[in-house]
Amino acid sequence: MDSPLNLHPGPAQSADDVVRWLTNDTSDERFVDNIFAQMCLRLQQAGIPVKRATMHVLIQHPQWLGARILWADGMREAEIARVDFDVTGRSEYIGSPANEIHEGATEVRENLERDASLGRKHAVYDEMRAMGLTDYVAWPLYHTLGKRHIVTFATDRRGGFTDGHIAALRNLLPVLALVSEIRVKNRLARTLLETYVGSHAGELILAGATRRGTGTTVRAAIMICDLRDFTAISDNWPRDDVIELLNGYFDAISEPVARHGGEILKFMGDGLLAIFPLSEREACANLLHALTEARQAMAALNETHRANGRAPLNYGVGVHVGDVMYGNIGSRSRLDFTVIGPAVNMASRLEALTKQVGHKVLLSRAFADLVKGEFDLERVGEYPVRGFSEPIELFAYHG
Repeated sequence: MDSPLNLHPGPAQSADDVVRWLTNDTSDERFVDNIFAQMCLRLQQAGIPVKRATMHVLIQHPQWLGARILWADGMREAEIARVDFDVTGRSEYIGSPANEIHEGATEVRENLERDASLGRKHAVYDEMRAMGLTDYVAWPLYHTLGKRHIVTFATDRRGGFTDGHIAALRNLLPVLALVSEIRVKNRLARTLLETYVGSHAGELILAGATRRGTGTTVRAAIMICDLRDFTAISDNWPRDDVIELLNGYFDAISEPVARHGGEILKFMGDGLLAIFPLSEREACANLLHALTEARQAMAALNETHRANGRAPLNYGVGVHVGDVMYGNIGSRSRLDFTVIGPAVNMASRLEALTKQVGHKVLLSRAFADLVKGEFDLERVGEYPVRGFSEPIELFAYHG
């Protein structure tokens, strides 16, 4: 959501000017946090004594329940904090204004000037009193199909907000809801694409690469990883245990790949396809660093399995380098953004050979030549590879 703040010229003379600005002059701003900060500054210019404001947005993300956007007096940019899924079980949420609104309240108003013993009991109110704030109001922000987000405003004006201030702020809500929903949905589209096809592919799709057959040739290091004996596990383990096992295995392998600049294009049952484009000078070295960390993560995961009476997991990885076609492939109505080509086939064949030669990671000679002298590789020998006319010289990596 972050972007440099881009203030539009012309101060707001009244609350109606702020509504007009939200309605007519925010179309060029992609990020809801920037719009929110600009709106608060304009409210101040219009004579509404907003000292602090927040927007709480629920998002569809595999790691986060939502985000909190915070603006306070003196800030030209809003701050964004992610909110964990388990927040609803913690004291910071239970009994909070957000809790009240999620349970159906249409307004939460708190006079912070009165004795704290007479008001609502929650740490957030104590924190605002300590900041010198005198009045606080929170409302639901309604998006399509009844989805409820939250917006809050606080002031340090003696006597709090007037009825006119509250009416002006409430008048903003429908327009703020429309403006924020568009940006939240844009961010949601990007998040979902990053989650399901990867960040680079997601950017290409959002940029318009959606026609079947469109693509580009990319030179990349290709990595294919596969879990051993998964068929027996899936046949004999309870369903939920199988899903938990797969998630733990994919975390161990894929998180190091992402940290070192690789892009995971596909999870294939118990397998994984990732590329490290050679446009990054250290791509091949980064791939091996990722495999080192993945091996360590798998060792830790297997210790947990042993402690729980389960057999350790085994896996194989094939690595090659070459040109791949990167783009849209599929039927007219269902596409997949992936890579294909002989280099991908070679990586797949090397992964299968790990079972035969007894090494977890096998590298082709073409890949090994690009990391010579940097890593300790073991020459395994030359092996015939299905679909290729000549035997391939293989190297094992034990890092």
